[in-house]
Amino acid sequence: MKLTSHSLTDGAPVDGKYAFGVPAAEGHVQLSANLSPHLAWSALPAGTRSLVLICHDPDVPSVGDDVNQEGRSVPASLPRVDFFHWVLVDLDPGLGEVAEGAFSSEVTARGKAGPSAPHATRQGINDYTGWFAGDADMAGDYYGYDGPCPPWNDSIRHRYVFTLYAIDLASCPVDGRFTGQQVRDAIAGHVLAEAALTVTYSLNPAVPA
Repeated sequence: MKLTSHSLTDGAPVDGKYAFGVPAAEGHVQLSANLSPHLAWSALPAGTRSLVLICHDPDVPSVGDDVNQEGRSVPASLPRVDFFHWVLVDLDPGLGEVAEGAFSSEVTARGKAGPSAPHATRQGINDYTGWFAGDADMAGDYYGYDGPCPPWNDSIRHRYVFTLYAIDLASCPVDGRFTGQQVRDAIAGHVLAEAALTVTYSLNPAVPA
């Protein structure tokens, strides 16, 4: 099973147009184009009935005390946790690919609508839902793709892992407002094969690309 992309290069930094935030001319961060990337798949295993796509960042600080605080930095030694950026289910294997920008082409305050999505797919909420929960201007359910925006004072580059799962179910057994972890749990025991692309990103000018 293979996962390829015109938008992403495995092991390389991701272009800012696929990010939620980019470095700002004044201040630290400004909103970006937030384009969902092109992805294509091939050599699926026999018995594949649908595909699941999850993008997550495994490098998010487990404690937010230092995050985006002037005069402080997030230490590299801090334990890290997963942050889901995209949860997509019921993807038709015969489609072969999804176009750049097909699922996101901007930052949407309060989140994009869902779970219904292009190509008769469904999307879960990503973890910006929790991140913006206390922000009166941005709070909402963030369905679908929202790209990288790591802390601008983090000491490490973040990794963004796009994983495509071939499963033996015609539809992922989740309903309504579902999360990335709920999808992982739901497809356990039904994954025939998987493939992944990993890209990196940082908003800290002191961290090498």
